[in-house]
Amino acid sequence: MPRIFRILPEEGALHILTRGNNRQHVFEDNVDYKTYLDFLKKYKQENNILIYHYCIMPNHVHLLVGITPESNLARFMKQINLAYLYHYKKKYNYDGHLWQGRYKSLLISKDEYLIACGRYIELNPVKACLAKETKEYKWSSYNAYAYGTGDGIVNYNPVYLDCGKTDNNRQKNYREDADENIEEINLNSRFLGPYDFIKNMEEKFKINNIKADRGRPKKNNK
Repeated sequence: MPRIFRILPEEGALHILTRGNNRQHVFEDNVDYKTYLDFLKKYKQENNILIYHYCIMPNHVHLLVGITPESNLARFMKQINLAYLYHYKKKYNYDGHLWQGRYKSLLISKDEYLIACGRYIELNPVKACLAKETKEYKWSSYNAYAYGTGDGIVNYNPVYLDCGKTDNNRQKNYREDADENIEEINLNSRFLGPYDFIKNMEEKFKINNIKADRGRPKKNNK
């Protein structure tokens, strides 16, 4: 089966999803999660990657990253996945594929969609019943935004910086919106944003979006 064409702009924001092979668990204990976070911190610096949001789940990883012409996203993902694979193999005497093929990526417009995607990522543990509230889950970027808890990984989402005049204002506003039921993001699409953004990206990359709704992001009623 031919590989799906991957969108890789010179500059922009991307939602990246990496799954364990056959959706198996790839994080078994706190040491595994911390090890992966250490790799994120190390390799984002080496490859000039901005990490706006993240959430590490037992069998997959969500990253919302920003890239510039100086970034090397392909090397960043390869280094992280290989480094964690070696950690997992050594610790668990594991033999075989750990990650399920290539990572998925979704190009996002830098507007309200960017913050909506970040909140969608951080809500994953609540939806999966791993936590009652987003603040309870340790392995995501939520507390960096909601409480200013620095972890050396998060680069603040540029849209978040417009959500208040002070850190306290921004954190308060973020907490108030945190557990809203954000509309599901179609991970089979290539672009996420308003109609004009998607149309421009389709024309630029000469490829159609896949089953993606166009228009303003919606919120489901609880």
